[in-house]
Amino acid sequence: MKTDTFTEPPGERISKPTEITNVYAVLRGGDPAQADRMVLVTGHYDSRNSDTFNGIDAAPGANDDGSGTAVSLECARVLSSASSKAKFPATIIFLTVAGEEQGLNGSKHFAQMAKQQGWKLEAVLNNDIVGGNLGAGQDASVVRVFSEGLPTVATEADIKRIRTLGGENDSPSREVARYIADVGRSYDAGVKPVLIFRLDRFLRGGDHYAFNQQGFAAVRFTEFREDFNHQHQNVRTENGIEYGDLPKFVDFDYVAHVARLNAATLASLASAPAPPANVRMLTMNLENDTTLTWEPAPGAAAYEVVWRATNAADWEYAQTISGGTRATLKVSKDNVIFGVRAVGASGDRSLPVVPEPESKK
Repeated sequence: MKTDTFTEPPGERISKPTEITNVYAVLRGGDPAQADRMVLVTGHYDSRNSDTFNGIDAAPGANDDGSGTAVSLECARVLSSASSKAKFPATIIFLTVAGEEQGLNGSKHFAQMAKQQGWKLEAVLNNDIVGGNLGAGQDASVVRVFSEGLPTVATEADIKRIRTLGGENDSPSREVARYIADVGRSYDAGVKPVLIFRLDRFLRGGDHYAFNQQGFAAVRFTEFREDFNHQHQNVRTENGIEYGDLPKFVDFDYVAHVARLNAATLASLASAPAPPANVRMLTMNLENDTTLTWEPAPGAAAYEVVWRATNAADWEYAQTISGGTRATLKVSKDNVIFGVRAVGASGDRSLPVVPEPESKK
């Protein structure tokens, strides 16, 4: 176990200098060539009641975000046990942060540390309010996965390039979300991901955004329907309505299902080869075929070219490329979005990489 401790100065939601501690564990990858690749799961262990500055009255935080903390801990337990039998090539980090309710303080500090130290974080899975609140209208068969569109760190030049290519729906975070959807189709976790192509809910925020701000691909898991009487409330009963984020309102089977989906995603990413680098789409000539090139990925046994219609939410087609790092398809680049992913000997796939145009000979 490791800790990341710092003192947060007074601010809009913090009345005095406050020591904040993030707690994390590292499951080091077993392949020296890939151990610097990292995937991370997180939840926040702090909570609050009706008054942000009230540190005296109870703030149980069972769903927001004891549930997300439990997911991170359970992933650590299960995957550490699995790793004792067959080590994952890449590294997995299990994190719980504090200070989320006061302004994402813990995750901001941790993400900045990761950036400064040059961590190769390929995906961050943030679990926040995944308790499957037992109120009316809940759908315990699904979990929402939120992801940003245009990257938060995109420059004006980046945005211009993205718009020219029609890549507004292909941020690294969106590719992580699609990866989770693919895992959900191939593995029955007991809950299916529903992709929400939006950074977060209205009027709310979460720790994945702190990682987005540092340029990392990050998504948020949240139950389908929230009960706001059981979030950010003093524990009380008024007019026959119970308020407060208490354990009795949490669906523990649902939390377990979300943990399984997270664990399966982490295991698949950590078992897969690195994504291919320098993926290019040749645009030197006017032609209806499409030629893609890329650099070899460590641990790759083969590659897959994936594509979808420009108005499709998820990848629709895939073609395996067994040898080499070049492929020509009888599909027009003008009509679809392409991606290339590496495939390991185990069948685990990397995150897909959308190609950049290459017009020079």
